[in-house]
Amino acid sequence: MNNRLPQIAYVSTYIPKKCGLATYTHHLREAINHAKGNRPLDPVVTMCNSEEIADYREPWMFPLVKQEQDEYRRVADAINQSNVDVVSLQHEFGIFGGEAGSHVLDFLRRVKKPVVTTFHTVFENPVAPYANLQKEIAQWSDHLLVMNRKASGYLQANFDISPEKITFIPHGTPVPNRANRLYARQEAGWVNRKVLFTFGLLGRSKGIELILRAMASAVHAVPELLYVIAGQTHPEVRKHEGENYREELISLIKELGLEHHVQWINRYVPEDQLTDLISACDLYVTPYPGMGQITSGTLAYAAGLGRPILSTPYEYAKDLVQGYGEMLLPFGDVEAWSSKLIEVFTYPGRLENWERVISDIGRSMHWPHVGAQHLRLFQQVIAEQRDKIAYVG
Repeated sequence: MNNRLPQIAYVSTYIPKKCGLATYTHHLREAINHAKGNRPLDPVVTMCNSEEIADYREPWMFPLVKQEQDEYRRVADAINQSNVDVVSLQHEFGIFGGEAGSHVLDFLRRVKKPVVTTFHTVFENPVAPYANLQKEIAQWSDHLLVMNRKASGYLQANFDISPEKITFIPHGTPVPNRANRLYARQEAGWVNRKVLFTFGLLGRSKGIELILRAMASAVHAVPELLYVIAGQTHPEVRKHEGENYREELISLIKELGLEHHVQWINRYVPEDQLTDLISACDLYVTPYPGMGQITSGTLAYAAGLGRPILSTPYEYAKDLVQGYGEMLLPFGDVEAWSSKLIEVFTYPGRLENWERVISDIGRSMHWPHVGAQHLRLFQQVIAEQRDKIAYVG
């Protein structure tokens, strides 16, 4: 029996790129390396644009220009000839070249090492070209990972994938630090405020106006309410309509008389600062209008950091708080949101009870736990392939 700890090649976007997938892969790699006892670091195939190649200079970084189709086969050949034991492919449709990211198939068809693919997006009712592509990626992968239990069912139903081929592991999160929370509240000037917090690239898919309208009546019962909206406008939104959405929200804030109750953090927020801000809030809100969203890194972080949650019932939120439907409210029902905000901040013990519930949910999501789960799965997949080779031999 070979007990050597596996070498893992990650294929994903990676820091310093400012995207959620890059940050996720960085933390996953660090958490798995910690679970391996801090051995020499595993290689990363960093998906990038040609002008970003210079960002990836570390000897363990292998930049792959997403539109260069031949590069996918070259990288697969390099992995085949290396000491890599397993490939961790982080799949999101936008990070690979070709239609809907189809160039990744050139890599999968060529690579001979076992591949564990993490699907960050899974559709309940997939359509072309995404459906055919995802089905083929699943077929070429040795195992699939999802961060939402519902996603497993969708993959089985849509692509006839065996449940034994799919594993659920929650989205990883930082471990909370109570001292950081108190310090961050002081630094942000939130000590005497009851803070709702939303983070993410700003666009109309965030549903911010719902919270503003709910706040308009809630502040009469809870005058200390403060809604903090953090994050830049989404670059694609800015390309098409500039800052129109943000300006509409600013006008709405004035119209509703909420100037004293809203704080903007209109900039890129580095992850350590974001973790501090989420830790410092009283209630994390995701009022998204779209119900199909299967993962949410920021909602995962809020849970992992033990912060109470109030959300619309999109797929990831439902999966995260299952059994606690009182934390979910329909999109557009301003009165229900306003009443719930008043209840949460005035009913004795309500917020503290939600905090206990979320802290229990979040405990299984901390990076050390999630990293160890990934390592066990990778070792299992490597052993299964070794057994297959031995059986065929």
